[in-house]
Amino acid sequence: MLFHINGMLRFWFSLVLMLTCAAVAQAADIRGKVRVIDGDTLDVGDVRVRLHGIDAPERNQPCTTLTGQNWGCGDWVTRQVRDRYQGAEARCEATDWDGTYKRVVARCFVDGTEINRAMVAEGLAFAYRKYSLDYDLEEKAAFVADLGIHGFVMEAPARYRLTRIKGRTAQDAKCRIKGNINAKGVRIYHVPGQKYYERTGIQAAQGEQWFCSEAQARASGWRRSKL
Repeated sequence: MLFHINGMLRFWFSLVLMLTCAAVAQAADIRGKVRVIDGDTLDVGDVRVRLHGIDAPERNQPCTTLTGQNWGCGDWVTRQVRDRYQGAEARCEATDWDGTYKRVVARCFVDGTEINRAMVAEGLAFAYRKYSLDYDLEEKAAFVADLGIHGFVMEAPARYRLTRIKGRTAQDAKCRIKGNINAKGVRIYHVPGQKYYERTGIQAAQGEQWFCSEAQARASGWRRSKL
């Protein structure tokens, strides 16, 4: 019986691997006009592409300037990428398949310039070292020069996604500001010690979330509770 189960597991693993490789191979050379989804995701023709080896701020991700001003880094990066590449003819070389979001992971080129590398070099994305060190030197040079997002204070995009998906709950003890949406749809945040803090609950599925600072809450569109 154990041999039979192990054999079935090997079969299913091999089948999944074969299908994944087939999907990547089928999309190995992608060509078409670019439609920018966000800083590191594009539609190239009718194929959704996640840019290999880089991680850009999420579209609604906030940050703070070095002088303490709130700034929408994610929206800014998306606009920059759109200004550069929207409507351009691109060629992409697939490197992997993102089964979770049904996207091809790829290097993409416009007029001979690699988009992935250019974005990191210009400070529009981080090198995603978890998956690749291809753009490590470009990020270091952009960091030294304070280019783009390196001139702001912000969370790593991967951490921002993690805390947003999980509702910014107690996994980070520093993120204790509650971003609540009231019955009228008004976004109000509560800090520890305020009158309604303890009785306020957070329902992440409805867009409510935890924040790590008041600056972050304001940059995301919440206002401080008056009580």
